[in-house]
Amino acid sequence: MTLDDILEQINKAQNICILAHENPDGDAVGSCLGLAVILEKMGKNVEVLMKKVPENFSFLPGYEKIKQEATKEIFDLAIVLDCADLKRVSSDLIKYFESAKCKIEFDHHINNTMFADYNIVNHVCPACCQILVSSFDYLGIELSKEALTCFLTGIITDTGGFKNSGITVETFEFAARALESGIHLPKIYKQSMLTVTRNKFEAQKVAMERMEFFADGKISFTYITKEDYENLKLKDGDHEGIVEIGRNIKDVEISIFLHEMEKGYKISLRSNDYVNVSEICMLFGGGGHIRASGANTTMSLEEAKNALVRECRKRLK
Repeated sequence: MTLDDILEQINKAQNICILAHENPDGDAVGSCLGLAVILEKMGKNVEVLMKKVPENFSFLPGYEKIKQEATKEIFDLAIVLDCADLKRVSSDLIKYFESAKCKIEFDHHINNTMFADYNIVNHVCPACCQILVSSFDYLGIELSKEALTCFLTGIITDTGGFKNSGITVETFEFAARALESGIHLPKIYKQSMLTVTRNKFEAQKVAMERMEFFADGKISFTYITKEDYENLKLKDGDHEGIVEIGRNIKDVEISIFLHEMEKGYKISLRSNDYVNVSEICMLFGGGGHIRASGANTTMSLEEAKNALVRECRKRLK
């Protein structure tokens, strides 16, 4: 299987759906919208299917076209982006992937299960968006300013604003290329990483007030509940970035953040220098990256906190 084989499948398809993991972040949204721009310029009928997309990415080209339900039952081709396991796609959208005539995935997570017919997975790439850039460059397909904007957003957000480990020379080469094309990098950084609504700020304040520290300050822990979402009138994605607050505190190696869902809690872990939080999340049925990972749990808040802190303690120096 090569990228040329994937291009052949794209050329054969007319109706294509694009999916990503549930609760999509900047890399997932940027990947999907950037790919949609490319495929539409190739004359394809494209539907981007995602739920609970954060509003802070509404500046991206094609954001308004994102759908929560497809207009077709069966697609010629389904492409899943930035997703290590098909189970992480929203449960009521998986059917569009499973019924498609051909299935492709692009991903960069270390625990990827290679679930498609064609799998392009690069574990050392800092963002799925960067894989798409290099893939289409190899195929000789020109990337428009709109596609570059989407892909740069995904790279900025998944690298934490170019500060996370795993960044490559190609990451900065692409950023320079985007700047040369006229894209305003500081504006994208501000819109995707810094600007928050008043409600989101209130959520961060609540989380900071609840923050606890363990292991002589090497572990931070906080959470947001469903009741908080209702009381603060939060929208999808308003909890994003809270886990980073703990990681940015001096001497913290691991930041733990839980946000309550309809059933159980979503776990978000971040580390600074040496702990592989992907290993911890895999114990809870999740995974991700060495320094940034997640999982879901049906445990109570107190049970989840105790279990996570216990596993984190084992890995501290």
